[in-house]
Amino acid sequence: MKDVLVIGANRGLGLGFVEALLARGCRVVATVREPMHAGMLTKRAATEPLEILALDVGKAESRERFHRDMAPRTIDTVIHNAGIYGPRGLPVGDLPEDAWMEVLHIDTVAPLLTAQGLLPQMRASASAGKKTSFHFLTSLMGSVGDNGSGGSYLYRSAKAGLNAAVRSLSIDLASDNIAVQLLHPGWVRTGMGGENAPIDIPTSVAGMIERIEELSLAESGRFVDYTGKALPW
Repeated sequence: MKDVLVIGANRGLGLGFVEALLARGCRVVATVREPMHAGMLTKRAATEPLEILALDVGKAESRERFHRDMAPRTIDTVIHNAGIYGPRGLPVGDLPEDAWMEVLHIDTVAPLLTAQGLLPQMRASASAGKKTSFHFLTSLMGSVGDNGSGGSYLYRSAKAGLNAAVRSLSIDLASDNIAVQLLHPGWVRTGMGGENAPIDIPTSVAGMIERIEELSLAESGRFVDYTGKALPW
């Protein structure tokens, strides 16, 4: 794993990935919505093999510019971290259509459209004999089999949709020798996870990098947490 793209890298788990990958000697392309406000990444890019590109995954024109920017670059590992939770605590009877559509778009549709535009680079990497893979951060809350508490309609449905789409992607890319997996980072102390979460960012990221490095084509399409535990669909 040498040339890595981290999508959604300005803070939290995304920034944690960038820091850990640079420490491992990787060349990293990191995306943020507004590069002018990527202070920590900008400092690292001044002295390390890190490039920062603009990408708002929810906007078609931004994805198109990003895919043009990526065209001449080499990449063999993609980590898709960008996502939103949406409004919290909404009961049946108070579910907002516009907000729900936004969460579905950002968390389900946009990751696959972004990956789709990167297929030329990924296929070139695989054709050159490199270990090539897509990794999508998801959530146990997207598991239908694990849902025993209800609620969280927007986020649960969006992540369940992502899981289903990525599972199909893993099947369709097998013939290209491109592996794919879904990664649940655990309940992590981030802006989304909150201060009471039991897992810190370095622990989660280190575990997920292990899962990335160990992934083989034979295991493509799996849904696991940061420790490698298989999760129910």
